Amino acid sequence: MTEHTIPSAGTRSSWRKSSYSGTEANSCLEVLDGYPSGVPIRDSKVPQGPALIFSATDWSVFVTAIKDGEFNT
Repeated sequence: MTEHTIPSAGTRSSWRKSSYSGTEANSCLEVLDGYPSGVPIRDSKVPQGPALIFSATDWSVFVTAIKDGEFNT
């Protein structure tokens, strides 16, 4: 994977937030499905800002760790 960011994430549509996100607007990460070179993630507070792109494998490992409670404090 050579691409690591989308400099202006607002140029893409179909961003979604997790069903686990709270009801507060603009306080979560959003993901873009179907991107060809990985899984883009952006901060909902800065929708026009950059998005980071993770490999599908890395994103899957991260989501599994969250579901398994590895980041609970």
